[in-house]
This record gives sequence, structure tokens and C-alpha cells, in this order.
Amino acid sequence: MFPNSSNLGRPPFLPKHQQHNNFFNELPLSIPPTLLSHQQIVDARFNFQNAALSRALLSGNFSTIPAVSPQPLTYGNGSSGPISAAPTLFRGRKRLSEQNVPYDVKRQRFHSPHCESTLVNQTVPLPEERRYSFPGSVPSPLFHAHYISDLTGCVPPLRDAQFPDPIETTLPVAKDKLSQQVLELFQACQQQTCDLNKKELCRTELQKEIQRIFPQSRLFLVGSSLNGFGTRSSDGDLCLVVKEEPVNQKTEARHILSLVQKLFCTKLSNYIERPQLIRAKVPIVKFRDKVSCVEFDLNVNNVVGIRNTFLLRTYAYIENRVRPLVLVVKKWASFHDINDASRGTLSSYSLVLMVLHYLQTLPEPILPSLQKNYPESFNPTMQLHLVHQAPRTVPPYLSKNGSTLGDLLVGFFKYYATEFDWSRQMISIREARAVPRPDGIEWRNKFICVEEPFDGTNTARAVHEKQKFDIIKDEFLKSWQRLRDKRDLNCILPVRATIQKR
Repeated sequence: MFPNSSNLGRPPFLPKHQQHNNFFNELPLSIPPTLLSHQQIVDARFNFQNAALSRALLSGNFSTIPAVSPQPLTYGNGSSGPISAAPTLFRGRKRLSEQNVPYDVKRQRFHSPHCESTLVNQTVPLPEERRYSFPGSVPSPLFHAHYISDLTGCVPPLRDAQFPDPIETTLPVAKDKLSQQVLELFQACQQQTCDLNKKELCRTELQKEIQRIFPQSRLFLVGSSLNGFGTRSSDGDLCLVVKEEPVNQKTEARHILSLVQKLFCTKLSNYIERPQLIRAKVPIVKFRDKVSCVEFDLNVNNVVGIRNTFLLRTYAYIENRVRPLVLVVKKWASFHDINDASRGTLSSYSLVLMVLHYLQTLPEPILPSLQKNYPESFNPTMQLHLVHQAPRTVPPYLSKNGSTLGDLLVGFFKYYATEFDWSRQMISIREARAVPRPDGIEWRNKFICVEEPFDGTNTARAVHEKQKFDIIKDEFLKSWQRLRDKRDLNCILPVRATIQKR
């Protein structure tokens, strides 16, 4: 099992035959007893310089950690409220390098006009990422848990128990300069365990506060933070599940988010800054955690994001060239200002799907279609409490294609600069090929068509201006020509500056 918080791996909605009145109150709020208590986690988070505590955390001997006597907290109105660690969560110094990070509004990555009525019984795991290993191979001192490697699958299962470390998988060998640059950038910029823990701790505290308004709700961390494609600068995507029934995104979701925004602006204003309600097709509240300096997007009941997270996470780990390639492409797109759906360019989600599609369409594919090869594991109608089990059945994909990371990066730009037919074709990782554009209204007069693998919508519909589309195509063409001629990543992306910025 991946390092998890007390609530992340817990189902918000039980199957109907197991439901009772007020069932949220009956759910266990802690995972194995070997874990730290919540108060110990919070104190450990901000008092790591304490030598005795550090030794206890690193050794796993939690019995030596002194007990903490919680004190009543005083809220903004001066009244004493229930004991909570929320104020503690946001207390601390900002990282100096991120104090002045510009705040650009970006759309939610998972755009789905449809709502799912399936039960939400299990959410995504917390992968423990390490530069040369499979996620989870080194236990986090704050969220101490392991998973066991599956006999056939390359993606580890989720278990609420202690297990031996999984078999580690190394990154590809880089012998040429361009491949070495790709690998260096990936190693420096990939999301670290400490980044993930900050997001998860924030999620835990926000869930407690939101449950004062919506007692039966649960808050889930989804997206790049958990799917294997996160970077150190990745923001956090949160899905607030308020009920198991569908939520009207235009009316009900906006109302719920307005209440959440009000909570952030009043009671939590000392810890949350710049909460903004974005009235997109899938409305979100954007905000910033003042201590971790992490930007968050919070949606309501857009549960397709949970399904997406597991599919992408499986792709991320079945072939060891996938994650480095995706990270470099995301950094490249951001550097060239074509990675912002709110400004009419490509979302990070669309970029990931474009890379996966390219790797599927090579003469000797590096990736298969997981939905074709394992339809029972990635069934779009599968109840969400079963989704987390799917990746454990998927073995590593053994491709006969021995291309280096450098060759694949050059080929990626060439494919979209010279081979892909933007006007007639749609990108589909579900089909593992470029398919003819559908005739539906969703696809008419769209410059870029990227099929969402589960609900079939266009993830690139934000690109609705020809000027922006031409800029995107031009960047692909210029980058391919430069990289083909110079074989140096710096000619399209300043490596040192990107690493320093992260």
C-alpha cells in the first residue's frame, strides 16, 4: 500500500447493502495502528528538527514519541471551537523560492460535462516517488505503510497492512547527450514525497473544515499529484464528493463551491489565500495554501478524475520511458506558453494524452491500449470502489522498440509537426491510434481533438481560436527542426533554468 492519510484510501460511500444512517460517522478514520496519530503527524510536520522525534520517525518506533495534549482553538470570531489541526497545518514559513510565484488562473484538468452516478467507494493512492525506484519503495516517515509487489502486475496493489518493499525498477539508461538531458531534467523536477505529503496534509485538514458544512462529504486528491506525472511545481487537484448521486455542474456544483469559497474567505482566511470561483463547464474553486505555497483546484463530484488518475498511473509505470518523456513535454509546453487551457491552449491532461498516443502509434509501439488489452480492469462503468484494484493486474509492457529518450522526444515533435492530420483526425489512447473525427457537436469546428478515454469528450476543446492553434502547431514544427539538427535539449528548453525553477 502506498503511504496514505487517514481518509484518502477510505470509501466515502459504502455499497448500498452496507449503508446505514450517518454512515460517515461509522467509517474508520485511521489506517493501521502503526501509523502516527493525527496530532503527532501535524506536530511532526512542523517540528522535525526535534532530534528525538526525528529518530522515532525514521526508525518507525512511534511509541517513543511523546504524547501531545491538544488545546482548544480559537476561531476568527473569538469563540472556542472543536479541536482541529487546521491552524497548525498552515503555520510555518514559506519557501523563499516560491514566495512570489505568479498566480495564473488555469482551468480544471478533468473536463467532463457528464456526472457519474456510480458509487465512490475508493479513491486514488498516494504514490511514493523516488528517482530510481518504483513509487513506495522508501517509506515516508509521516505516512508509514508499504505495499507488496504483485506477481504479475507492475503497479503495486493497495493494502492496509505492512508488506515487504516491492521490486524496484530503474530508469532507462541514457548514453547520448539528449537522452541524458531528458533524464537529468526528470530526476530534478519530478514530484518528491515531501511535495505529496504537503498536499495530502492540506487535503486532510480542509476535509475536516468542509465537513462542518457538508457532514457526509469527502475530499479526494486526484490528477497529476497521484498519476505519476507530477512535478515539483504541480498544483493539486481536489474532488469534493458530496453525495453519490449526480450533481448538476451549472447550478448545484456552483452553489456548493460558493459556500466553500465563503468558508475559505472567512474562517480559513489566515491559511488559504486567493480563493476564486471559476465558472467553467466544470466549475472549480482555485486557492493557495500559504505555507506549502501549493495551488489547488477544487471541483464537486467530477469523479471521472478518479478514474483518469488510475488509468494514467498505470500507463506511467508499465514502461520506464513514459514518465521522463511526459515531464519534458510538459515543461516544454509551459516554457513556450502553450500549456494553459484558460488561455486557449493545451491543458496538461491533453499533453499527457498526446504523448501516450504518440508512443502507441509508433511502428513498434512502446505502449498498448490498456482499455483494449484489459477491458475488465478499465471498464468505464466499473464502480469506483473497485477502480483502485485494476492496475495491480497489469504487467509491465515489454516493447521491442529500443529507441532512446532522445530519439523518442525528436519523434514526438516530428509526429505532431508533420504526420498527424489535425483537421481530420482525433487522438485516442483508447483505440491506440488516430481515428477519424466524430460528427458530433463536441468535435465540430474544433482545431484540436483529443478524446477523453472514459467519457469521450474533447479534452482540448479550450483551443478554440485559430491564432492559438497556429501558435501551437508552429511550436511543434520549430522544436522538431531545432532538436533534429542540434540534438540538444537547450535549443528548445533551457535545462538549467528549468531545473532551478522546477
